[in-house]
Amino acid sequence: MSLFAAVPVLPAAEVGFWEACFRSLVLGVVQGLTEFLPISSTAHLKVVPVLLGWGDPGVAVTAVIQLGSIAAVLAYFRADLAEVLRGVARAFRHGQWNDPSARMGVAIALGTVPIVLAGLALKLWVPGYDNSPLRSMASIAVVSIGMALLLAWAELVGSRRRDLEDVQPRDGLWVGLAQALALVPGVSRSGSTLTAALFDSWQRPAAARFSFLLGIPAITLAGLVSLKEAFSAPAGGGPLPLLVGIVAAAVVSWLAIAWLLRFLQHNSTWVFVVYRLLFGVGILVWLGAKVGA
Repeated sequence: MSLFAAVPVLPAAEVGFWEACFRSLVLGVVQGLTEFLPISSTAHLKVVPVLLGWGDPGVAVTAVIQLGSIAAVLAYFRADLAEVLRGVARAFRHGQWNDPSARMGVAIALGTVPIVLAGLALKLWVPGYDNSPLRSMASIAVVSIGMALLLAWAELVGSRRRDLEDVQPRDGLWVGLAQALALVPGVSRSGSTLTAALFDSWQRPAAARFSFLLGIPAITLAGLVSLKEAFSAPAGGGPLPLLVGIVAAAVVSWLAIAWLLRFLQHNSTWVFVVYRLLFGVGILVWLGAKVGA
């Protein structure tokens, strides 16, 4: 069997209601812990259930559970979002597009375009993406290692002199292009955007806040588009088990956001670089043991 073969979703008959609730709870906790840390939630949402013998829950189920993370980030950054909306409204009324809040709104809008276009391209031209080699365990391992090295490079060369007040529309496009790469499991949406922002001389806490705000439209759209497919997916178990996962993801995501922002005030991202390297190497070792068994 190829190392880059996809892992199938388990048949519906093997997943009862309470088992589906428990699995969704675990997936929700994993989602909450990993969505906003630069370690790839999609990779962990595939790797953890595979290691537990549950199979791959699929793109639709994981996208819907991510709605819990969106609820958390909306609640946590409600004041920031309100100020962005007010800034954009003022800009439309009075032409004050140089206001930092208005510039942030434009940056978020521009930054959302690449991942939306890339997502539509996958839907239209890669109908079997769930079973694509890009979602294989080996691919996740290799991508995780590669992104760890990029994050390490950004830590070494980034000047960290820019703050949120300095945001420009081109920042949204630059970081948004990096965000589009996160459609490949193992890249990490927060990891790719944080890396791009660090390369662009952002301070770590500001880069993280912008990453969180930029992710709101993209993750929301992905979750809403996948609702119908997720409810009918064998690994989803229906609306109630998925709701368990969404709630768990919301609670844990809130805690993860608060922790990461405090952490980056006084620490670098090197701990995540090391984790991603160990994560990727660990998967490759596990795969090698399976192939040799």
